[in-house]
Amino acid sequence: MTTETDQTDDLLSAERLERLNSNLALIDDLTKRMVAAMGRKKQADHGLQGPGQDLYAKMAAAYVAEMAANPAKIIEQQVGYWGKSLKHYVEAQQQLAAGKLTPPEDKGPSDRRFQNELWDTNPYFNFIKQQYLYSSEAITSAVSDLPDLEGADKGRANFFTQQIVDMLAPTNFLATNPDALSKAVETDGESLVRGLQNLVRDIEQNDGDLLVSLADTEAFTVGENIAATEGSVVFRNHMFELIQYAPTTDKVKETPLIIFPPWINKFYIMDLKPKNSLIKWIVDQGYTLFIVSWVNPDETYADVGIDTYVDDGYLTAINEVKKITKQDQVNAVGYCIAGTTLSMVLSLMERRGDTSVKSATLFTTLTDFEDAGEMEVFLDDDFVDGIERQVDEKGYLHSYFMSRTFSYLRSNDLIYQPAIRNYMMGEAPPAFDLLFWNGDSTNLAGRFVVEYLRRLCQRNQFAKGEMEILGETVSIDTVQTPVCAIACETDHIAAWKGSFNGVKQFGSEDKTFIVSQSGHVAGIINPPSKNKYGHYTNEDVSGDADTWLADADFNEGSWWPRWEKWLLSRSGQEIKARKPGLKSHPILEKAPGTYVLPKATS
Repeated sequence: MTTETDQTDDLLSAERLERLNSNLALIDDLTKRMVAAMGRKKQADHGLQGPGQDLYAKMAAAYVAEMAANPAKIIEQQVGYWGKSLKHYVEAQQQLAAGKLTPPEDKGPSDRRFQNELWDTNPYFNFIKQQYLYSSEAITSAVSDLPDLEGADKGRANFFTQQIVDMLAPTNFLATNPDALSKAVETDGESLVRGLQNLVRDIEQNDGDLLVSLADTEAFTVGENIAATEGSVVFRNHMFELIQYAPTTDKVKETPLIIFPPWINKFYIMDLKPKNSLIKWIVDQGYTLFIVSWVNPDETYADVGIDTYVDDGYLTAINEVKKITKQDQVNAVGYCIAGTTLSMVLSLMERRGDTSVKSATLFTTLTDFEDAGEMEVFLDDDFVDGIERQVDEKGYLHSYFMSRTFSYLRSNDLIYQPAIRNYMMGEAPPAFDLLFWNGDSTNLAGRFVVEYLRRLCQRNQFAKGEMEILGETVSIDTVQTPVCAIACETDHIAAWKGSFNGVKQFGSEDKTFIVSQSGHVAGIINPPSKNKYGHYTNEDVSGDADTWLADADFNEGSWWPRWEKWLLSRSGQEIKARKPGLKSHPILEKAPGTYVLPKATS
């Protein structure tokens, strides 16, 4: 019996040793691939790598000034930090001296990064966690309490300090992550091999740069199981493809609807799976729907600026929809940056006496950049100068930089947690349609990105009445079109209060403002069938944002039906449903077209 058991143990040990050796060989091969991939990395302008040295100099000067002016405060902060650290160290030693292999009681606030029970029950991991939390609190408090830092400098100092604190979390390192260590032991190192495979794949896919994959790129195919609502491309120029969707009702509203999506990402955020497709839902309500699918710019679009997007984009698309539907007016929707540009187009049309847009809907749109929200930390000259130098050299801003920027606004959710799951745990990214879209980003045309950042984000020219487009000066207060604006309560890209402040300045007598729960994407892509996020409404937009919200009514469920009711009253009578295209506008191909596909740049 003993012999059989020994033989079995020997066999298992041999199998484990063979698996371990195989994993080591794989690691060697993967390491060589990673080095080769990193060797292909192209140098980017230093201004895109982090804030300028002037911010750190201001922080250091403010800290020294505070030490001189209020030394007791600085000493109190230091004593408080060291006191907590020493107390926890002594308590841990006392537990060990008493023969208890348990940490002292943890009375601190919970942190979802430390969900593994070992963070609370194991003395080693508990000590690391507590010291990290004490250090984090001390660092962030020291920066946030500096009185000589004000306004944008203070916001940037707090933001980038938090970035450093989040980066140094013990969960982000293999040696201090109990979940990853346990998984490595359980799998004889196979989880680390899979993680390295995931890491090498991401570096190879981004030509030497690292951008963490958030979703399984093999799970979706654009035009098949995502962006698959039936429609046709009925017009194409160098800036966009115009898609007309096939009707699903016998009757449609007379006035057509055209959606302008942001060209920072692709349009199918509004056409994911059928159950959460805003596009399909609109068509099912009986509207003739068109959407613009923007081209993905390359170096040949270096001279394309705001004027080109307006003239060859918006004005052309609206004109083509009018021709196809034989209507004098359209209803228009603009999402994010496309809503900003649509607002400027409305002002331009007002200057020209053009009444082609009957009503406008704005999704998560800023038109007054006085309050740019969390994005403001990236709008100082250090970053913008770096972007300008980069596009002067390349002709465009690569999608990598925008993806990385937006990820750092939610670094724990969009960088560190996915990295832990992918690289340390060796797990495959989830098959999640929204995250798949998030990773399918686009480049930005060189002239446009500089004009947008300089003229709108930094100088706020549209709100100040100083913005020139196609030879006309456009201004926020000249917009007279009926408008419905939907902002999102926790939006980190277009803060809802900033959106409200812009809409309030429109010259329109007919203004509706809605705040959806959740963020920049989830608050908009919120189908009624899910009954997930509610929304706030208040007809009075004359006061400030805080007053508006304080007096607003909260409504359960999606804002989509409320908006559709608003749109219905501005869409004319019902007519026989229109099929895509005309003799003058033959069907060029099925939706979603070619511009939306990977590598499509012309």
